[in-house]
Amino acid sequence: MKKSFMSLVCMLFALAMNAQSFTKPATPFTPFTEGKVFLGSSLSGLNIGYTDSDKWKMNFSLKAGYMLIDNWLVTAHVGYDYLQEGNNALSAGGGLRYYIEDNGLFLGAGGSYVHHWHTYDDFLPSVQLGYSFFLNRTVTIEPELYYNQSIQDQKYSGLGFRIGIGIYFE
Repeated sequence: MKKSFMSLVCMLFALAMNAQSFTKPATPFTPFTEGKVFLGSSLSGLNIGYTDSDKWKMNFSLKAGYMLIDNWLVTAHVGYDYLQEGNNALSAGGGLRYYIEDNGLFLGAGGSYVHHWHTYDDFLPSVQLGYSFFLNRTVTIEPELYYNQSIQDQKYSGLGFRIGIGIYFE
């Protein structure tokens, strides 16, 4: 399962990077410049991840951000977790992304406060590796690998994959 999951993720990144290299615009395109606003949503879980705590989980989140300086995006997000077994959860948090040059590859770090109804609260520091594939000059598809580390209990930590859509406003 883990090998096939990692193979799928590697193929998606390779395909996205290859496809974007053939669609170079005629004018210089610098998408990650200071002052841009980012809005996005993402979906994760769907049995494409690994934690010891749950059998099936789905997360939907909304994210907003602001490009403080070139290639550095500060983000805030809210999310909802649906768990097949156990209590559903709400989360809120923030983070920072660094875009490596203008190719769309990014590294991220952040944290989330998670409230599971009637059971416990947790804080999850997180690291991410993703790619912003531009469909046009503002809209992106963003596949992302992430690792969440639970402060509450190790069994709630996990590796996963999320897919999102983003819009970069001038």
